[in-house]
Amino acid sequence: MMSTTPPITTTPATTPPTSTPVVCLNGGVLVDGVCLCPDEWAGTSCTAENFCEAEVLDKYRFPRTPVGWFAYSENTCLTGTSNAGKPQASTRCSTKTGPPSFSLPPQVLQCDQTLSDIQHNLTSVADLETLAASTQILTSRPEELTVENVTAAAQIVNTLLLSPNATESVRVAAVATVSQLLNTSVPDNTEENDATLSLTLSLDQLSVNLSSSLNTSQSQVVQPNLVVLSAQISPTNTGGVQFTSLTGKSGSFVADRIQLTTNTSSVMVENGFIADALIYVQFPPSVSARQKSSEASLGFVLYQNDRFFRSRIHRRRGANIRVLSASIRGQESSVVPQHVQMLFRPTIMNGMSLFDFACVFWNYSLQDWSTVGCSKGNASDGALTCFCNHTTNFAALWSFRGKYEYSEALSVISIVGLSFSILGLVVTIIQHIKVHFLRKARERGNNMNSKISLLCIYVSLLAFIITFLSGVENSSRQDDALVQINSETNIIPDSDEHVEPDRGSCSAVAALLHFFLLATFMWNSVYGTQLVLLVRTMQHSLPPHWTPVSIAVGWGVPAVVMAITVGATYSVEDPLGYRQEELWLLAGSSG
Repeated sequence: MMSTTPPITTTPATTPPTSTPVVCLNGGVLVDGVCLCPDEWAGTSCTAENFCEAEVLDKYRFPRTPVGWFAYSENTCLTGTSNAGKPQASTRCSTKTGPPSFSLPPQVLQCDQTLSDIQHNLTSVADLETLAASTQILTSRPEELTVENVTAAAQIVNTLLLSPNATESVRVAAVATVSQLLNTSVPDNTEENDATLSLTLSLDQLSVNLSSSLNTSQSQVVQPNLVVLSAQISPTNTGGVQFTSLTGKSGSFVADRIQLTTNTSSVMVENGFIADALIYVQFPPSVSARQKSSEASLGFVLYQNDRFFRSRIHRRRGANIRVLSASIRGQESSVVPQHVQMLFRPTIMNGMSLFDFACVFWNYSLQDWSTVGCSKGNASDGALTCFCNHTTNFAALWSFRGKYEYSEALSVISIVGLSFSILGLVVTIIQHIKVHFLRKARERGNNMNSKISLLCIYVSLLAFIITFLSGVENSSRQDDALVQINSETNIIPDSDEHVEPDRGSCSAVAALLHFFLLATFMWNSVYGTQLVLLVRTMQHSLPPHWTPVSIAVGWGVPAVVMAITVGATYSVEDPLGYRQEELWLLAGSSG
């Protein structure tokens, strides 16, 4: 049995000495002493050029593009063609021949060609490069793709990746297409899900075969939403291998921010940089000593999001979950890791804070996430640590909760002001009862309906203020203190949005506030109606039946409205459907 969490020393990125302050140039942003560079710039101060300048190639104009990415022409297909408005050509920014430059000649799209046409022509080996480039251009605007388009493109790419006749340029174009498909947003569809999920298996296979097929020790393809990296290693001569994706100003992947260390004994991040995602594969010394095979293929695939991993267990509403895959292949079955350590840096949504997380891998048999063989470490410096005893597609599934700011000054002002309101209302009620209800009948005067309505207004408003003040200091109000992550339990959260369980008192306070405020409004309406009727009829009193009708309307209508609202919006699983933090309905009494 392999150990799941052996001790590993982690050396995080450190801030450069304060005597030499870091200056970020070319649009870089300083975060925790580290420059986060735009995609077009690299280095600790964002001074190294990492792009191809805008250029006209064969009458097609291409914009400035980071190294490794594809550029699409500003020239588009004409109106009346099947692909009106889509780019006519594409080329890749590369450093193969020296300084960054666009590849020549650019790939040109036949403006009447469709994805269906490409599917029918995949049998022709000679046209694979043209078909791969055409598929890439046709999917260059992911927001315009339909379910059928995504399914067809995924099937085309899968065929290209698995083809024994695919060249390097075909594979690169196919990876670029997959990167674009990760940006699509289409309704859930079984055929499309199957096609995209099968792509993940093909990418795993490509990652372990890429460097060997090119006869290189290391090879990588980096696109904005996808990284495929392959390396040939010797398990007998290395303690561990680390794949790192460094943080940039944007969340996109750039070749300059992808690193591979093929011989390290612990997790390391170079000074002056921050890791966005990281995976460290350690080989056991005992196995390494017995290893007969001198070479093994190690592949990594990093996905920008979990678009291809549709989970039924974990519902993602706003969080961007990256998936990181590791695969090992060798001649000996003993080429297995002793330990796999991962680091994920979640993107915290505005107004939210991390509540909990789980370390998982994708189980193809279940077609969902699983925690078997994985455990979680700490959550410090904005990064989540995971450990597993096998290689596959990994992710950290996290949940957030609202991070609310309660103003102490406003709280004090509210309490003092409302306390005076309570005092004034109590005096008013006592005086009203003394004057209009405790005197003899002949001294009370007529029109008791109006006097009852006024009393009900005072009582409902007083009850609302007392309930509000009681709720403000509710002991079950959500605590904004830092959440202590329980590293012993690795349980998949239901959703990336954590909802505090209902403690009863919070919802009761919300319902009472709702009822008393509605009652105050309703009794004001009843009192106003009475005055209008008295003035118009020039009478001193209303009919005898008016009193019970007023009471039924003044208290009954608010009760019915409150009951209907609670019934339609409240549930134990989601109590915030009825009550909300920092709104007038509960203003601080949320549980």
